[in-house]
Amino acid sequence: QVQLVESGGGLVQPGGSLRLSCAASGFTFSLYRMGWFRQAPGKEREFVAAIRWSSVTTFYADSVKGRFTISRDNAKSTVYLQMNSLKPEDTAVYYCAVGMYGRSWDYWGQGTQVTVSS
Repeated sequence: QVQLVESGGGLVQPGGSLRLSCAASGFTFSLYRMGWFRQAPGKEREFVAAIRWSSVTTFYADSVKGRFTISRDNAKSTVYLQMNSLKPEDTAVYYCAVGMYGRSWDYWGQGTQVTVSS
């Protein structure tokens, strides 16, 4: 079955960096788009970044453009989110997802907590 397991979250000071990883299994990773989303306390889940199967095309929310970078290693079935210049408003649970059918996001990981605080 499809499994997505995020890791790399933690506590970081404002201006710091973290790299999140999402290890995928149970499907042919290289064929599908992958995405990162986040949910802050009391807020709805929001899109952060996405990458197509070929890694050529990426998409970002305006709030993270220029600070976050999404990448993937198809040989390792892993998608990454490099987060630089972190701000307190980046504090959230971060989820990875895979999109297999149309424009939907079909499977989700369990999430990893990112806290940006001094």
